[in-house]
Amino acid sequence: MTIRAVLFDFSGTLFRLEHDSLHEHAELMRALTAPVGVVEGLDVSPEEWERRDLDADLHRSLHVTALANAGAADPHGFYDNLISPPFWQPYPDTAAALGTAIPTAVVSNIGWDIRRVFDRHGVRHLVDEYVLSYEEGVVKPDPKIFRIACERLGVHPSEALMVGDSEEADGGAAAVGCRVEIVPPDPTGERPDALLEVLRKHI
Repeated sequence: MTIRAVLFDFSGTLFRLEHDSLHEHAELMRALTAPVGVVEGLDVSPEEWERRDLDADLHRSLHVTALANAGAADPHGFYDNLISPPFWQPYPDTAAALGTAIPTAVVSNIGWDIRRVFDRHGVRHLVDEYVLSYEEGVVKPDPKIFRIACERLGVHPSEALMVGDSEEADGGAAAVGCRVEIVPPDPTGERPDALLEVLRKHI
Protein backbone atom coordinates (compact mmCIF):
# COMPACT_ATOMS: atom_id res chain seq x y z
CA MET A 1 0.00 0.00 0.00
CA THR A 2 1.32 3.44 -0.96
CA ILE A 3 1.99 5.82 1.94
CA ARG A 4 -0.18 8.91 1.49
CA ALA A 5 0.26 10.56 4.91
CA VAL A 6 2.72 10.69 7.80
CA LEU A 7 1.90 10.96 11.50
CA PHE A 8 4.69 12.31 13.71
CA ASP A 9 5.14 12.22 17.46
CA PHE A 10 6.35 15.46 19.06
CA SER A 11 8.73 14.98 22.00
CA GLY A 12 11.79 12.90 21.19
CA THR A 13 10.78 12.67 17.55
CA LEU A 14 10.45 16.13 15.99
CA PHE A 15 11.66 18.19 18.98
CA ARG A 16 13.53 17.56 22.22
CA LEU A 17 13.49 19.40 25.54
CA GLU A 18 17.00 20.87 25.71
CA HIS A 19 18.32 23.89 27.60
CA ASP A 20 21.42 24.67 29.66
CA SER A 21 19.30 25.42 32.74
CA LEU A 22 17.86 21.89 32.71
CA HIS A 23 21.15 20.08 33.28
CA GLU A 24 20.69 19.91 37.05
CA HIS A 25 17.52 17.86 36.63
CA ALA A 26 18.35 16.11 33.36
CA GLU A 27 17.21 12.66 34.51
CA LEU A 28 13.92 14.04 35.81
CA MET A 29 13.36 15.89 32.55
CA ARG A 30 13.73 12.66 30.62
CA ALA A 31 11.23 10.98 32.93
CA LEU A 32 8.73 13.83 32.71
CA THR A 33 8.78 13.83 28.91
CA ALA A 34 8.73 10.04 28.54
CA PRO A 35 5.63 8.84 26.69
CA VAL A 36 4.73 6.22 29.30
CA GLY A 37 5.58 5.28 32.88
CA VAL A 38 5.23 7.03 36.25
CA VAL A 39 8.05 9.28 37.47
CA GLU A 40 9.97 7.49 40.24
CA GLY A 41 9.17 8.83 43.71
CA LEU A 42 5.97 10.57 42.64
CA ASP A 43 3.10 9.39 44.81
CA VAL A 44 0.44 8.99 42.15
CA SER A 45 -1.13 5.98 40.50
CA PRO A 46 -0.21 5.04 36.93
CA GLU A 47 -3.79 5.89 35.96
CA GLU A 48 -3.57 9.40 37.38
CA TRP A 49 -0.17 9.98 35.78
CA GLU A 50 -1.56 8.87 32.42
CA ARG A 51 -4.45 11.33 32.78
CA ARG A 52 -1.97 14.20 32.98
CA ASP A 53 -2.04 14.39 29.20
CA LEU A 54 -5.83 14.71 29.17
CA ASP A 55 -6.07 17.78 31.39
CA ALA A 56 -3.91 20.91 31.29
CA ASP A 57 -4.45 21.72 34.99
CA LEU A 58 -3.58 18.19 36.09
CA HIS A 59 -0.55 18.25 33.81
CA ARG A 60 0.75 21.34 35.63
CA SER A 61 -0.11 20.02 39.09
CA LEU A 62 1.60 16.65 38.70
CA HIS A 63 4.70 18.11 37.07
CA VAL A 64 5.05 20.83 39.71
CA THR A 65 4.79 18.16 42.42
CA ALA A 66 7.46 16.05 40.73
CA LEU A 67 9.75 19.06 40.38
CA ALA A 68 9.23 20.07 44.01
CA ASN A 69 10.02 16.50 45.15
CA ALA A 70 13.21 16.65 43.10
CA GLY A 71 14.32 19.80 44.91
CA ALA A 72 13.66 22.42 42.25
CA ALA A 73 13.96 25.86 43.85
CA ASP A 74 11.00 27.26 41.90
CA PRO A 75 8.90 24.33 40.64
CA HIS A 76 6.19 26.57 39.16
CA GLY A 77 8.74 28.63 37.25
CA PHE A 78 10.53 25.47 36.19
CA TYR A 79 7.28 24.06 34.82
CA ASP A 80 6.69 27.27 32.88
CA ASN A 81 10.07 26.71 31.26
CA LEU A 82 9.17 23.13 30.37
CA ILE A 83 6.27 24.35 28.27
CA SER A 84 8.15 27.33 26.87
CA PRO A 85 9.07 27.19 23.14
CA PRO A 86 12.69 28.35 23.64
CA PHE A 87 13.38 25.20 25.68
CA TRP A 88 12.40 22.89 22.82
CA GLN A 89 14.90 22.31 20.03
CA PRO A 90 14.09 20.77 16.65
CA TYR A 91 16.08 17.87 15.28
CA PRO A 92 18.27 18.93 12.35
CA ASP A 93 15.97 17.27 9.81
CA THR A 94 12.62 18.24 11.37
CA ALA A 95 11.80 20.97 8.87
CA ALA A 96 12.78 18.80 5.92
CA ALA A 97 10.76 15.86 7.22
CA LEU A 98 7.68 18.02 7.71
CA GLY A 99 8.18 19.57 4.30
CA THR A 100 7.27 16.45 2.36
CA ALA A 101 4.64 16.81 -0.33
CA ILE A 102 2.17 14.53 1.47
CA PRO A 103 -0.21 15.38 4.33
CA THR A 104 1.22 15.32 7.84
CA ALA A 105 -0.20 15.28 11.36
CA VAL A 106 1.43 15.60 14.76
CA VAL A 107 -0.03 13.08 17.20
CA SER A 108 1.12 13.75 20.74
CA ASN A 109 0.38 12.79 24.34
CA ILE A 110 0.68 16.28 25.75
CA GLY A 111 -1.01 18.62 28.22
CA TRP A 112 -0.23 21.98 26.60
CA ASP A 113 -0.39 23.64 23.19
CA ILE A 114 2.77 22.64 21.33
CA ARG A 115 1.79 24.69 18.28
CA ARG A 116 3.74 27.56 19.86
CA VAL A 117 6.94 25.52 19.50
CA PHE A 118 6.25 24.99 15.80
CA ASP A 119 5.52 28.72 15.45
CA ARG A 120 8.86 29.66 17.01
CA HIS A 121 10.76 27.52 14.54
CA GLY A 122 8.70 28.56 11.51
CA VAL A 123 7.31 25.11 10.73
CA ARG A 124 3.72 25.27 11.94
CA HIS A 125 2.45 25.72 8.39
CA LEU A 126 4.11 22.44 7.38
CA VAL A 127 1.73 20.43 9.60
CA ASP A 128 -1.80 19.83 8.36
CA GLU A 129 -3.32 18.55 11.62
CA TYR A 130 -2.41 18.65 15.30
CA VAL A 131 -3.99 15.76 17.19
CA LEU A 132 -3.17 16.44 20.84
CA SER A 133 -4.31 14.18 23.67
CA TYR A 134 -5.56 16.95 25.97
CA GLU A 135 -7.74 18.31 23.17
CA GLU A 136 -9.02 14.95 21.95
CA GLY A 137 -9.58 13.23 25.31
CA VAL A 138 -7.57 10.15 24.36
CA VAL A 139 -3.91 9.16 24.69
CA LYS A 140 -1.58 6.92 22.72
CA PRO A 141 -1.49 3.94 22.37
CA ASP A 142 -5.30 4.03 22.21
CA PRO A 143 -6.14 3.26 18.55
CA LYS A 144 -8.74 6.03 18.54
CA ILE A 145 -6.18 8.84 18.45
CA PHE A 146 -4.52 7.39 15.35
CA ARG A 147 -7.88 6.94 13.65
CA ILE A 148 -8.71 10.57 14.37
CA ALA A 149 -5.47 11.70 12.73
CA CYS A 150 -6.02 9.55 9.65
CA GLU A 151 -9.62 10.68 9.27
CA ARG A 152 -8.61 14.34 9.41
CA LEU A 153 -5.95 13.75 6.79
CA GLY A 154 -8.43 11.88 4.62
CA VAL A 155 -6.49 8.61 4.41
CA HIS A 156 -7.08 5.01 5.45
CA PRO A 157 -4.74 3.98 8.30
CA SER A 158 -3.08 1.47 5.96
CA GLU A 159 -1.94 4.46 3.89
CA ALA A 160 -0.30 6.22 6.85
CA LEU A 161 3.13 5.97 8.45
CA MET A 162 3.50 6.71 12.18
CA VAL A 163 6.94 7.96 13.20
CA GLY A 164 7.71 8.15 16.90
CA ASP A 165 10.22 7.33 19.62
CA SER A 166 8.16 4.89 21.72
CA GLU A 167 7.30 1.33 20.77
CA GLU A 168 4.65 1.27 23.49
CA ALA A 169 2.93 4.57 22.75
CA ASP A 170 3.53 5.22 19.05
CA GLY A 171 3.53 1.52 18.22
CA GLY A 172 -0.18 1.56 18.99
CA ALA A 173 -0.74 2.87 15.47
CA ALA A 174 -0.08 -0.62 14.15
CA ALA A 175 -3.37 -1.77 15.71
CA VAL A 176 -5.31 0.33 13.19
CA GLY A 177 -3.14 -0.70 10.24
CA CYS A 178 -0.56 2.08 10.09
CA ARG A 179 3.05 1.32 9.38
CA VAL A 180 5.26 2.29 12.30
CA GLU A 181 8.87 3.44 12.47
CA ILE A 182 10.67 4.18 15.74
CA VAL A 183 13.54 6.68 16.01
CA PRO A 184 15.77 7.07 19.09
CA PRO A 185 15.07 10.14 21.28
CA ASP A 186 18.76 11.07 21.26
CA PRO A 187 20.03 14.63 21.84
CA THR A 188 19.42 16.75 18.76
CA GLY A 189 23.13 17.08 18.03
CA GLU A 190 23.51 13.31 17.89
CA ARG A 191 20.65 12.49 15.53
CA PRO A 192 21.09 14.44 12.30
CA ASP A 193 18.90 12.62 9.78
CA ALA A 194 16.92 9.76 11.35
CA LEU A 195 13.60 11.22 10.25
CA LEU A 196 14.68 11.55 6.64
CA GLU A 197 16.12 8.04 6.64
CA VAL A 198 12.77 6.67 7.78
CA LEU A 199 10.84 8.63 5.17
CA ARG A 200 13.15 7.47 2.41
CA LYS A 201 12.23 3.88 3.27
CA HIS A 202 8.52 4.46 2.72
CA ILE A 203 7.98 7.45 0.44
